[in-house]
Amino acid sequence: MTKKINIGIIGCGYWGPNFVRNFNRIKGVSVKYVCDLSPERLSHIKKLYPDIIATKDYLSVLKDKDITGVIVATPASRHYKIAREALLCGKNILVEKPIAMDLNEARKLIELAADKKRILMVGHTFKFNPSVIKLRGLINSGSLGQVYYIYSRRTNLGPLRKDANAIWDLAPHDISIMNFILGKDPLSVSAQGAKYLPHDLEDVAFISLNYPNRILVHIHVSWLDPKKTREIVVVGSKKMAVFDDLNAETPISVYDKSVMKKRFKQDYDSFEEFQMIIKNGNVQTPQVKKQEPLGAECSHFIECIRKNKAPLTDGKDGLEVLKVLVGIHRSLANNGKNCFLV
Repeated sequence: MTKKINIGIIGCGYWGPNFVRNFNRIKGVSVKYVCDLSPERLSHIKKLYPDIIATKDYLSVLKDKDITGVIVATPASRHYKIAREALLCGKNILVEKPIAMDLNEARKLIELAADKKRILMVGHTFKFNPSVIKLRGLINSGSLGQVYYIYSRRTNLGPLRKDANAIWDLAPHDISIMNFILGKDPLSVSAQGAKYLPHDLEDVAFISLNYPNRILVHIHVSWLDPKKTREIVVVGSKKMAVFDDLNAETPISVYDKSVMKKRFKQDYDSFEEFQMIIKNGNVQTPQVKKQEPLGAECSHFIECIRKNKAPLTDGKDGLEVLKVLVGIHRSLANNGKNCFLV
């Protein structure tokens, strides 16, 4: 008989009810606690789930021996402190992105989880998105040819945050996606950003990442844009693909478009002339499995606990994304200078 797993959720902002709903759907799993400093958020959760214990004291959650797994979904500045205390209390943890705000803190969490033999998973939800998995498959299969460059746009008018700028809020998603679909980590990063609103945080940023094999990646994030956009474009030597996360019916489109090189050889003097030919073919919309990424992420966390296996988005995965975020910060501080990642 499978042992029941009790979950405690620390931080119940926008994702709070979604975490509760998804974990309670998993057989043999129950959300016992929700924790937040906001009485309004706790009241909202209690109305939806009357049997859950709602508290402001996260230490009471960590000290409860019945709790097996803890979700850390607080502002990013508190991720390290709470995740560390959870591990010290012997809990398996799923910490929202980013894993921490500091590289040394992230490394300490990884070491502590290994020492305590506990699961440390990072909430890079897009690795569980069927469309992103499909996009990775298109690249790995070679159907797009050699990947030349990729660009993404993650923009909207708001929501404005007080704890982190638009880069720390939005860019971890795209960095995680790029690393996943390319199967590589970037070599260097450069970035430019600006603070237009009176809250001393970057509202907008343009980020360039250089990956192995001369693959160039550009990421645009913004809280100050007239249109909500969630889009990734992959340009290959054979075909091009677009992932539109706001298109529920056909999120992936594959364009049979490319530039081909045609050669003419004149034998009398061995002169070779190359002519560029534009290929403009059909557009295909491959079928993508309909599945809630957060639900898949929650199920994966429980599976890792039950089978004691390393998560797809483990601490090391979180560390690689954090390295890029730190590199972006260094580049911004140096007027967009290209920074190599270590």
